[in-house]
Amino acid sequence: MRPAMRGPAELAADPAAAERYPRVASIDVLRGAVMVLMAIDHVRVYSGVPAGGPAPAVFFTRWITHFCAPAFVFLAGTSAYLYGRRHGLLSRHLLLRGLWLILLELTVLRLFWTFNLDFAHYEMAGVIWVLGWSMIALAGLSKLRAGLVGAIGIAIIALHNLLDATAGGLAESLGGGIHAALWKIFYIGFFAGPIEGPGGSPSLTVLYALIPWIGVMAAGYAFGAIVTMEPTRRHRLCAGIGLGAIALFLVLRGFNLYGDPRPWSAPPAAASGSAAPDGRPPMPALLSFLNTTKYPASLAFLLMTLGPILALMPLAERLRGPFARVLTTFGRVPLFFYLLHIPLIHGLALVVSRIRQGRVDPWLFTNHPMGNPHPPEGYVWPLPLLYLVWGIAIVLLFAACRWFGRIKARRRDGWLSYL
Repeated sequence: MRPAMRGPAELAADPAAAERYPRVASIDVLRGAVMVLMAIDHVRVYSGVPAGGPAPAVFFTRWITHFCAPAFVFLAGTSAYLYGRRHGLLSRHLLLRGLWLILLELTVLRLFWTFNLDFAHYEMAGVIWVLGWSMIALAGLSKLRAGLVGAIGIAIIALHNLLDATAGGLAESLGGGIHAALWKIFYIGFFAGPIEGPGGSPSLTVLYALIPWIGVMAAGYAFGAIVTMEPTRRHRLCAGIGLGAIALFLVLRGFNLYGDPRPWSAPPAAASGSAAPDGRPPMPALLSFLNTTKYPASLAFLLMTLGPILALMPLAERLRGPFARVLTTFGRVPLFFYLLHIPLIHGLALVVSRIRQGRVDPWLFTNHPMGNPHPPEGYVWPLPLLYLVWGIAIVLLFAACRWFGRIKARRRDGWLSYL
């Protein structure tokens, strides 16, 4: 009989176990890669370019960034497993870090996104919020064996779309009160409108509903047991799980069987070049197929994104040279990167506005990225400018992240672990 997967608390009790498994380079490389991609989408926010659409260049500018949130949350779960193996006291660490991330989202990051102090009318529950709450949930789940945690995570990911048939009507029927707020926080998200607090307190726009992402982090935590295996076996399992997820996505999505509330379809031949009922051009078949639901994250969305990430882990582990070093530099300081890149990109957008329009457009001080109005006429950037600003931001971020990474390597101050 094969031994059950041990949890990190048990491994931490065995000092030899912590030394047996060296740091897995692919985690830092992949995390760094998706952070670089994430910056594209956040430049897009301030460029005024829409989040997708039937034009392939705009669609893929948004679509390529879909890999970011699943990788962040999944690999955060894996990192939690490895942290517990090395240090113990995992539940306490996850609880404190989770609360810290939620606080950052609602205060510092809120200011960085908007460059305004209108806290009374807008708050956003973004990816750092969902990372925080998922860590708090994992603080409790980590008391269980890793295999059971993984089973719970996979069940959440696989089954939460069973409510697709009723979710739309539920979203329309929700009013106010605590019951509606909990549905929005855990499952429905921002499509049912923001959560209005009592007595004029801040409204909360829930971009990332919790249910699927808690499952993703739990699955990532169990994946930590695979990461600690010897390389050949680890690579074989990563490739098998990743390719299996891709195959399942192709079957479920291809036949519109299950896993996404929005079926895909090819536009009828008669509709070629004509507008859809909502006034927009019809989406080509390939784009419709890939246009899975991120908010809340559907099973199809997670299979489409996590499958390639896992399948690429063996390749990422063998990556060498300057490119790998750059990605590793980013991947080792993810929260520092995140905290820095938003005000940097926002500031660069102010510079671009000043150069292009002769003034800093007031639109850049509205409630980005979800509470802002449409960009003013003539503001939207061309895509080459978007990618140029992204490249400048990445160069500046590399210098800052390399500096901070060296500080973390030299010093062991406890507060550094929270950045």
